[in-house]
Amino acid sequence: MKIDWTKKARAGHKRAMAYATIMVSALLMTQPAEAGSISRIEASGSQITVAFDDVVEGASTFSLIGPDRIAIDVRGGKAGQGGYASGIVKSVRQGQYDPNTARIVFDLDRPAVITNGGFSQDGKSLKLSLQAVGEKQIALGRKSFLPPLEFRAEPPKTKYSVKVPLGKPRDSVSLPMIHGPNDPTRPLVVIDAGHGGHDPGAISPHGAAREKNVTLAIARAIRDRLVEGGRVRVALTRDSDEYLVLEERYGIARRLDADLFMSIHADAAGNETASGATVYTLSEVASDREAAKLAARENKANIINGINLGGATRDVSSILIDLTQRETMNVSADFAKLLHRESSRQMNFRKIPHRYASFVVLKAPDTPSVLFETGYLTNKDDVAFLNSRAGRAKVATGVASAIESHFARKLAMR
Repeated sequence: MKIDWTKKARAGHKRAMAYATIMVSALLMTQPAEAGSISRIEASGSQITVAFDDVVEGASTFSLIGPDRIAIDVRGGKAGQGGYASGIVKSVRQGQYDPNTARIVFDLDRPAVITNGGFSQDGKSLKLSLQAVGEKQIALGRKSFLPPLEFRAEPPKTKYSVKVPLGKPRDSVSLPMIHGPNDPTRPLVVIDAGHGGHDPGAISPHGAAREKNVTLAIARAIRDRLVEGGRVRVALTRDSDEYLVLEERYGIARRLDADLFMSIHADAAGNETASGATVYTLSEVASDREAAKLAARENKANIINGINLGGATRDVSSILIDLTQRETMNVSADFAKLLHRESSRQMNFRKIPHRYASFVVLKAPDTPSVLFETGYLTNKDDVAFLNSRAGRAKVATGVASAIESHFARKLAMR
């Protein structure tokens, strides 16, 4: 006798996604025909004078401590050599900070700050007042100085833009192979390996592990463990180093009529002590600031060469609201708790293991979905665990146990 593992029939309608368009705007910066070279530097007593052989765009000063120094960045300037120093200033150095900026550094024999100053009327010299102060009086911000208006560089008058229609996430993306029993009544799980292709995700400082490779290895391990169990069918959104738009990832699950969708990731943090796994489910209001920041970062995965591909019309916005159907969210949350219970026997979790965030990949309206951050690539121990075959096997065992228990529970409820 066949067991009907399938879910209730879903609404069969499809909604069209809107066209996204990138606009790259480049401002062509105009500069003086000849940048002003530094011709003379004189620091004497409480005054600094910097002379140029042509007009520069402007200058800014800032203080440095340990040792005490004052620096001047000259925009539109070319560095020369040396300079005269006496009094508070012990020595003068200069160099080209970048093609359009010359930097002058004054080494001090005691703490001092720039109090005021300005350019000459012809814009070819800058005079600054220097005052000795106590260490606690040093301000680390910048002071800016501009030459008279008639000698400043003209602002750019021409803007250029390039528009490239990218189209909607494609329904034509090839559907992946379904592994496991050749029985359509068995539940189908879609495992999504995060990132891929030109998008490496997080990069570990310990061995330079890339998130896209770690997640693919874990996804394959989970697939193999589920196939071995023989209770469910399983498909991977990607089984190679391939890039997929976020909507295409959960779109594959919907087109396959999947019963569960899981996106695999590996986290990163500024603090190398942060470690452990976290399970995220959908919430339009993130459970905490950290979750909100993480969601914002992952949602930017639709970026190519720094240009965000995401652009939502009113129609798409309304669809995203529909995607937060309460029943699906509740099922997802229940599975997240089950995933923590089963996987915590195999791996470490964070103190708060289940969190909520507005990840794009969790927004399928009719497919229970979780995003599983399996650990931190910035943590040495987590990297060693996730990069090892034994570690991935433990992750796969915990995930498979949770998935099988989830569907067994659903069968028992029927």
